[in-house]
This record gives sequence, C-alpha cells and structure tokens, in this order.
Amino acid sequence: MTRRVPILLRAAGRWAGATILAAVVAAPARSTEPVEAAPKPGRPFVARPTRTLADLPVLPIDASLDRFGGLAPATEQATGFFRVEKIGDRWWLVDPDGGRFISRGMNSVATVPTKGGRTALEKKFFDIGGWATTTSRLLRESGFNTTGAWSDHESLARVEPPLATCRLWSFMSSYGKKRGGTFMQAGHVGYPNDCPFIFDPEFPAFCREHARQLAAGKDDPWLLGHFSDNEMPWSLKLLENYLGLPESDPGHRAAKAWLAARRNGESGGAITDSDRGAFLEHAMDTYLGTVAAAIREHDPNHLFLGVRLHEPVFDLPEVYRAAGRHCDIVSVNYYRAWTPDREQMAMWAGQAKKPFMVTEHYAKGADSGMGNTGGAGWLVKTQQNRGRFYQNFALGLLESRHCVGWHWHRYADNDPDDKKVDPSNRDSNKGIVTARYEPWQPLLDEMRPFNERVYGIISWLDTRPSSDAPEALR
Repeated sequence: MTRRVPILLRAAGRWAGATILAAVVAAPARSTEPVEAAPKPGRPFVARPTRTLADLPVLPIDASLDRFGGLAPATEQATGFFRVEKIGDRWWLVDPDGGRFISRGMNSVATVPTKGGRTALEKKFFDIGGWATTTSRLLRESGFNTTGAWSDHESLARVEPPLATCRLWSFMSSYGKKRGGTFMQAGHVGYPNDCPFIFDPEFPAFCREHARQLAAGKDDPWLLGHFSDNEMPWSLKLLENYLGLPESDPGHRAAKAWLAARRNGESGGAITDSDRGAFLEHAMDTYLGTVAAAIREHDPNHLFLGVRLHEPVFDLPEVYRAAGRHCDIVSVNYYRAWTPDREQMAMWAGQAKKPFMVTEHYAKGADSGMGNTGGAGWLVKTQQNRGRFYQNFALGLLESRHCVGWHWHRYADNDPDDKKVDPSNRDSNKGIVTARYEPWQPLLDEMRPFNERVYGIISWLDTRPSSDAPEALR
C-alpha cells in the first residue's frame, strides 16, 4: 500500500508563542513495507512490521495550540503548573494554561564538550546563546515541546519562549559519590553488589539537603517535573544481594530485619519468589518515599516523575505498585521493543494507577558512518528508517491511552573524542544532529509530520470505528 501524506503548515498558526509561515510540502510516496533492524552491529537485520502515518487517514496538522504546545482553547482547569489527569479512559498531561498536552521531548540538549565540538559551536552559532536560540528553533520546528534529562536547562531557559523541561537530580548517585562505593557502568551508576544505599541512615538527611536546590524553580510554569535518578538496579535478586553485603552494612542489616519481621522473628530458611517480590516492593517504597518527601518539601508545585526504570523491571508488578504510591508519572527507559508491548503498558498503568512516560528510546543509522556499538537502541540501515521507527513506536504509545509522552535519546550523536563518558555513549548515532551540529534531515523529516499531528492522531484513535483501523491497530 502506498499513500501520499500532505504536510500542511498552517498560515500564521500560533505554536508555543511562535508564528509559522504558510507553506505546502508533500511527503514522498512510500510503501508501508517493514523496516529491517538489528539489535546491534554484527547481528542479522530482520524485517519488522512498522506502522507510520501512511497507515492512517490523512490528518491535518494540529492547530490552535497554546504557548506550551497544548491544545487550545483550554478545556481543563488552569493551575499554573503541569499536572496529570485521566479524562475518560485516556491519561493526559494538562499544561499550566489548562491545555491537554503530550510531551514530545529530547534528552541531553546540551553542547558537545570536546575540542571539536567547541570549534563547531563557535563556527555555526558564535556562542552558547546562539546555540540555544538555534537549537530551540530546531526542536520547535520539528514538533518537540520538551527538553529532558541532562539538558542545558539554564541556557535554553533564556530563549523566549522556552520549552517545557524535565530535570534529573540524581539523588542516589550524588549520595553515593559523597559516601563512596559507586562506579561507572554502561549507561548508569554501579553500586556494590547491585545494592543502592537506600537503607543508609544518612540518606534521608542527604535527600532533604540535596532537594534544597529545587526551591529555586518551584514557581516556574515551564518546569514539567522532576526525575530522582536514572536506571537504578531494581531486580528480584535484590533481597539476596543485600543479604550478600557485609554484616555491618546498613543494607544487610535492613534486609535481615525485614526478612525476620516477615517470618515472625525467624530470618533463616529458603528465600521464596514471594519474599523476593515483597522485598523489592519494600525497597522501592523506601527509596521513592524518601526522595518524594524531600522533593515535595522544597517544591510542592511540580510533578514527581520518579526514578527512570529500565529493562530488568518491565514485567515486575511490584515495582509499578510502589511507583504509583509516590510518583505522579511512572518513567520508563523503553528499549529492546520495536513496537511497544500492549500487555506490558497496561500492567504498568494498571498496577501504578498512574500514567507513564517513555523517557528514553532511539534507533541508530548504519548510514551514519559511526561504529554504533554502544547503547541499547536498535540499528537500522538509513536515517529515514530511524524516523519510521520513531513513528511506529510513538503510534503504539498513543494507542495504549496510558502514555503521556516520550523523550528521544538524544539531541547530539556521541563524540568519539569524548573519553570521559561511559562506554554506552562513545560511538553511536543517537542524535537528531551530529556531534558537529549538522541535522540528520531525513530523520527529522519523519519526526516532524508525526509530532505535528499527535493530537489529531489521538482523536482518530479514540473515536474511530474498529473497522477503520489497520489490522495492526485493532
């Protein structure tokens, strides 16, 4: 099947405070054939079913958006801050003006810290202010409305109007750096025996002090919310891991005391799967309760986005039950899936009784000339196919009705000259621009038309007769 999808930019349309000139652009005709993808270099490419805008009715660009990029005129109560609300059977973010809002975000919107990156910045943008202005424009013109974790929030906030932003504060990893004992792993911080320092008696006081810095932004309407940490080692092995620490360690003592209380004073005997799941939920409750209390003490106005979860816990309901008790949104770094898993997503939202947001996903292009050995994203053959992955993945998220946004990882490609980063961030084509700030235009040409139609896609998904949906969308 082939279909031409018109991309119409509205005349003098207002998007987040920006005026957009009228233009008419036609997307190239293409077949909705599968995209070939591999988990990493050296593995075979396999054709994977891929749904795109070409599988949907022709939809106009979303019009009448408010200054944040939410739907206007506002239909919900304006509180001056972002919040979440379930309307009918779909979860939404509601922006400060009362507009229904879906976060289309970009992680690591920051300059490239190498010599080559600095030279390219001066040549293209003159200074950091020029970079921030041009980059904000690129994101807006590509349909993104949020900057995510690891972004240069201060520089970007000086651009008027700014983009909504999500901040990562790294409570546990910052405590671990002060305490000692952490180490670098691919993609995240490592802890002794995969045991974060949740049960250290000093951790709550550290969190209260660490959270003081959040007070400076507590009245900022452009701040969407706060992440506490990234990819901590949650797993069903956690109980045995803590019991495997030295007997003097606070984590060992806490795990032993918890197990004894569970068994009416007896801590011996074989550990069961029921014990493992209950302890994991207890550990999540302990950690999230501690950081949530510290965050809300200093910033009661913004959403708590929780700890960014990753693959080991995708099928563990205990994690999502605990997250739902403390977080406004459950955050998931969602890798290894070409298309989001409906049953998994339903479990996350059902156990948490809260919406979720995908806070990392991406695909790498073999045509980039990069090694692409680092990171968990898919490997595809072309930049256009990176964009087709984006459309397919986002369509599955919107179909779930539980997802309130997604953040691509990341703005710029890895720079092989940067030797200070962890091994997952050294040689891969993850960005929408190169490490020298050249846009990957075929990728953006696929991202933009989807982003510009998100609210129309939702309306179609929520009102279509089942007979109108392609087989894969039913």
